[in-house]
Amino acid sequence: MGELISLSEAAWQARDNAIANTKVGAAVQSAAGYIYAGCNVEHRFRCHDIHAEVNALSAMVAAGDSKAVAILITADRDSFTPCGSCLDWIFELGGPACMVAFENRSGLKMYRADELMPHYPG
Repeated sequence: MGELISLSEAAWQARDNAIANTKVGAAVQSAAGYIYAGCNVEHRFRCHDIHAEVNALSAMVAAGDSKAVAILITADRDSFTPCGSCLDWIFELGGPACMVAFENRSGLKMYRADELMPHYPG
């Protein structure tokens, strides 16, 4: 549970820096035990927005780490999951066993990536 608390704190802190109408934060724990955070950044011309999950995973790769074991996403919404594109990145860098957690102010829900996309290509 200590890892989740650290992931939660990192994700909520990153969320505070988001540039978006709906602020989202994410924190990734790598297989090496490091935590990387990211937030969503909406582009004013809408050519491409950066999602918090991809931002955090990119920070992990930029630091020289390569395998995610867990990702926690935070937002002030009742219900949410990563979009299909973000799940592609989670599968690419974490695999089907990567834990994917969603946290709002009311609580936390956790799934394995393959539970969210059970028919994802192997």
